[in-house]
Amino acid sequence: MPIMDSISLEKVNQFVLKKQHLANQSRIEDIVRVARDISGLHATGTMEPYLALFARTKDFSPGQLDHELYDRKSLGKIRCMRATLYILSREMIPVAFAATMAMVQKLSGRYAEFRGISKSKFSEASKSVLQALKGREMTLAQIKAELGTQLNLSAVINLMCDQGLLARVQSANSWKSRSYRYAPFSEYFDGMDLSQFSEAEGTTLLVRSYLSSFGPATENDIAWWLGESKRRIREALSRIAKEITPVRIIGLEGEFICARSELEPMGELKAASEPTINLLPTLDPYLMGYKQRERYLGQEHYNKIFDRGGNATSTILLDGRVVGVWDFSRDASPRIKVYLLEKVDKDIRQQIEAKAQEIGRFMAGHGVDVEEVASMEPFTQRTVAAFMSPLK
Repeated sequence: MPIMDSISLEKVNQFVLKKQHLANQSRIEDIVRVARDISGLHATGTMEPYLALFARTKDFSPGQLDHELYDRKSLGKIRCMRATLYILSREMIPVAFAATMAMVQKLSGRYAEFRGISKSKFSEASKSVLQALKGREMTLAQIKAELGTQLNLSAVINLMCDQGLLARVQSANSWKSRSYRYAPFSEYFDGMDLSQFSEAEGTTLLVRSYLSSFGPATENDIAWWLGESKRRIREALSRIAKEITPVRIIGLEGEFICARSELEPMGELKAASEPTINLLPTLDPYLMGYKQRERYLGQEHYNKIFDRGGNATSTILLDGRVVGVWDFSRDASPRIKVYLLEKVDKDIRQQIEAKAQEIGRFMAGHGVDVEEVASMEPFTQRTVAAFMSPLK
């Protein structure tokens, strides 16, 4: 296929911000649509999906996500891409399960074996767990007390979730809690068929969804995001060859893939009339959507945004590019700390402070102060989990 005329990086970032509901005029109230449009919310941390939605929706409150997850069940949590816990729309759960279950179950199966749980022990324990949970939801501690087992039940529950036997349901205490209750998947998501797609079908649908959320992107980006080989990605791309086209982005190396249907709206997109400023949480989908991060981050700042494992910290964006880092200090007097990677003018600084006050009020439940810090230690010189608290 011939390569189309080049697109400016500024226009591409503006277009992706709009698709990610991060542009000033693209924030909406429908959180299920947001989760669908951005191909899921990272849910490894407890507060991150709530903060990701706060950045993308109007008048968001934690109860809205809880309502969709646990009352309407229009959203659900599964481990899928890169064996990472995601919140997905109900219709995307079987798609992601089909595409990623082999990889995910291999990892959780190995972990169970490492914990001394053989296949026969798992088979017996999983039946007991399902029997104990019939018609009810329980925490891990409650299940263990009910069964009186000495097995590493955490590894059993983990593998059962990854096999589609159990659903992770409401956190035991609050939206800031790391504790889950569990229920039989078939009871909780009544009528959902996890076997409706083959692995190839699931991968193809997931690649299409990715391009809709993050494109233009490279093969490397897609393979990294999905956690699969380039061979599988190329096979999926070949199945939707008529829907896609290669493009070039000025200032970036390589060939990018774009949905044909998006070429015209991207080309016609007018420059934003005012700056777009976002404060994103750790592991935000926008930051974690690409392996090649030059599109939104200068290489000289890489080690202050990503740790050795490729995990993104909490960031400040200006027109889609990273210009700083923020952190929530949980001291006696909660406050938002801000560190700027580069100089910005006074008006932008004031807008960043206003955004920081907004997210601080959301996290603390009341107004907080904003403190600008002068320095930040790169993650290459810090401990593994430092990206969760970048300005400590």
